[in-house]
Amino acid sequence: MPEIPELEAIRSYFTGQIAGKSIASAEARIPFVFRTPAQEIRETLAGDTFGPVQRHGKFLLFPLASERVLAINPMLTGRFQYVDPATRLRAKTCLVLGIEGGRSFRYSDERVMGKVYLVPLAQMASVPNWATNGPDLLDPALTENEWVARTKKYRGQIKSVLTNAEFVQGIGNAYSDEILWEARINPYIPRTRLTEDDLRTLYRAALAVMAWATPLVAGAMVKDGVLDYEERRDFMRVHRLGGKPCPRCGTTISEITANQRITSFCRACQPEMPA
Repeated sequence: MPEIPELEAIRSYFTGQIAGKSIASAEARIPFVFRTPAQEIRETLAGDTFGPVQRHGKFLLFPLASERVLAINPMLTGRFQYVDPATRLRAKTCLVLGIEGGRSFRYSDERVMGKVYLVPLAQMASVPNWATNGPDLLDPALTENEWVARTKKYRGQIKSVLTNAEFVQGIGNAYSDEILWEARINPYIPRTRLTEDDLRTLYRAALAVMAWATPLVAGAMVKDGVLDYEERRDFMRVHRLGGKPCPRCGTTISEITANQRITSFCRACQPEMPA
């Protein structure tokens, strides 16, 4: 599932490539993913012009000159391409936009779980959960003190808090493992057993992990100026590395699967706290 590092890399790339360019053609190929009628996508996008691309939580936002926003939440398997139009279409390619200058913007989704909206800028609150979810992790308004105050409202296991969009947006299963490893905090500890210093350490770890991972992701997904995103996480220190040595202490990394979610952590670096 794309999280902040992947989406930030894609956002930055597309801003450099399509901001100021017009849409020459629009093809909505798999209507199921469109929360705005596919016909509206096909009939009204052509001729519009992109502004600088933005990100909010796990949404990529493509502002348009018409004061609308093409908002895409790629969910688990959504992938983006910006390629020569002659490039073979991936299976389950949902959206194809011809872009001024000759490139093809594509969104594909193997499991067709993603969501695509075309909404007026003033009506972003109409997107489900837009108004009720928490702030984006990288929002400057989410200061360390605000993070601590928000975290104290929750009582579940700390990994579940980190991945709860009502608390903060943009952190998923993979990077929550990396953040907790960076902070040396066990993923199964209830939030109520963490001290304020622990919460502050966690905030700093979250920002550090995003700053570390984003350029690594960006370097992997763009080749010769062409975006062809496939998920790459071979640089991670702990996530999905069960059975391998912890890069910090050498202890074998533990991996637990529960509720269809894999959690990876080091029992030495991230010990359970006494009750």
